[in-house]
Amino acid sequence: MSNIFLLMLSAILTENFIFLKFYGICPFLGVSEKPDTALGMGMAVTFVMTVSSAVTYAIYDLFLLPFGLEYLTTIAFILVIATLVQFIEMFLRKFIPALYSALGIYLPLITTNCAVLGAALLNVNEGYTFIESLVFGFSAALGFTLAIVLFAGVRERLKFANPPKAFAGMPIILITAGLLAMAFSGFSGISFS
Repeated sequence: MSNIFLLMLSAILTENFIFLKFYGICPFLGVSEKPDTALGMGMAVTFVMTVSSAVTYAIYDLFLLPFGLEYLTTIAFILVIATLVQFIEMFLRKFIPALYSALGIYLPLITTNCAVLGAALLNVNEGYTFIESLVFGFSAALGFTLAIVLFAGVRERLKFANPPKAFAGMPIILITAGLLAMAFSGFSGISFS
């Protein structure tokens, strides 16, 4: 049980996909203008990453590995992720149209979000069990959500800042993201193993 807890802490803090591995930067910068939109994107990514971790584990262990088809891993995983994103897109369009509109083009881009594919591939590469894969996928997604919501809060405060003209707009946003990444890198000194 403590191994699972340590895996969760590691995925959320010491190996944060956005701030330390730099996976999923596109939605991080694109959807982090408002905390509620960032939270919506985080929830969508959490669903896709958690379910895809479970499904890809099953596909890899039941079909690809036994039949010697490991070379199809990336293609199979992308198909699973694309299917899950389509389900999320249909759900949001029907039941939460405001969030669907707010996420815009970034919602279908979850399919190509390297954080989602990265979690599935890391599960295979690390040799995680089914439970560990599920926990890692969920925890990595929580770390993604934490990062994007935290950054959205900071970006909201930046609207009231008056930076020098050369730093206005995207430069100050990138500098702020870099400072947050440096702050999160302080967690990398903690060993959870």
